Amino acid sequence: MSKKYKIIVIILVLCLFPAGCMVGPKYKKPEQLKSDSYKNERNLDSLASVTNLKWFDLFNDDVLKGLIQKGLENNYDLKIAVSRIEQFRAQLGYTKADLFPSFQYGATINSNEKYITPSTAGASMSWELDFWGKYRHENNAVKNELLATEEARKVILSEIVANIAIAYFQMRNFDDQLEITKHTLETREKYYQIITERFEKGYISEVDKVQIEQQVAIAEAAIPNIERQITYQENAIALLTGQLPSEIPRGKSNTELQIVSKIPLSIPSALLENRPDVKAAELRYAAANERIGVAQAMRFPSINLAAIAGFASADLSNLFLGSSYMQNASGGIAGPIFAFGKNKRRVEINRQQAEQFKFLYQKTYIEAVSEVEQSIQNVRTYQEEWKARNRQVQAALINFKLSHERYDSGYVSYLEVLDVETNLFNAQLSLAQLSERQLSSMIELYKALGGGWN
Repeated sequence: MSKKYKIIVIILVLCLFPAGCMVGPKYKKPEQLKSDSYKNERNLDSLASVTNLKWFDLFNDDVLKGLIQKGLENNYDLKIAVSRIEQFRAQLGYTKADLFPSFQYGATINSNEKYITPSTAGASMSWELDFWGKYRHENNAVKNELLATEEARKVILSEIVANIAIAYFQMRNFDDQLEITKHTLETREKYYQIITERFEKGYISEVDKVQIEQQVAIAEAAIPNIERQITYQENAIALLTGQLPSEIPRGKSNTELQIVSKIPLSIPSALLENRPDVKAAELRYAAANERIGVAQAMRFPSINLAAIAGFASADLSNLFLGSSYMQNASGGIAGPIFAFGKNKRRVEINRQQAEQFKFLYQKTYIEAVSEVEQSIQNVRTYQEEWKARNRQVQAALINFKLSHERYDSGYVSYLEVLDVETNLFNAQLSLAQLSERQLSSMIELYKALGGGWN
């Protein structure tokens, strides 16, 4: 074997053991501030793992489940995310090809034998050996970005499920408010007729008539405002489910809707495994860490192998004769000598970018824990607030009935009746709103824990 081929063989053997050739830092998982429990978890029962509870097991409303399923099938944000995954999958194949030789073919035809360029036909091979791991680092970086994109799809998926559910709860809340307001308006209009008749007969002063007339107008004005909110929520749900604005079907009311009362809590460190946004942040940091190796490898010489085989002849008719056949193999090396610190600073740029991704990952984890803490507290406090507000509504209903009886008997002025009725109206609206917030807080807790969105 000639000396030239021996050198090529030695280079090939060396690159069969890439771990010894690669430069750049090895990935190390960033340290996190961890805790074995949540500050507020005593407020809820802790079970095994939230990942065992799938989103469709949360709800007892088939209409809501159907809207969510439609959203998962049609939502454009999710389609964009899936397309982005395919883009990175193609990019991974693109960068992986740099690890292998590339083959080309070519031919030239020259009819003039006196022309200096002969006619040729042949094939060639070129290969930049990944001696320092430049292409392997880039390949690993893109692979991590692909995985991060898949986690980002899960983030969008969880947001679709949560946003549709919350928008549905809000729409049903406004449905309840509209029903409460219409019932209140009906009651006020009834008493407006009674008081007007009493005023015309001289039994009461004009003050009572003006006061009830004002309350009727307040209830009438509230209805268009609530109807606008209902339309807004319907349009929001239509957008989330990927359809044109249309009337959204109704299932159970918020008081009939139920979400599993015990959402399993896992320790905060499990958020590193459950939360797709936390996992995506870590994968982006891993990708940035790999690109430090790419930048470092660019400071070292690149080693290239080339080979060519084909035919060449000044006489086109003799092009494919055995005497025209030729072949050649070569190796080359090229590298930077002095670039005024450009190559060193390229490494530093990538190192600082990796640091930024590391800090972003650590911040994302802390935000995840904070979201869980707040969600746990929201669930508990909304439950307590709803119970208290429900007692207020029940007491206000009794007071409303008694005050009207006292007014009809002439013991009190209508001003007292209006005050009682206003308190009842406001308490009923608050209770309807709390029913929605109580349901939404459970969804937000489930989302914050990173549970079963797959």
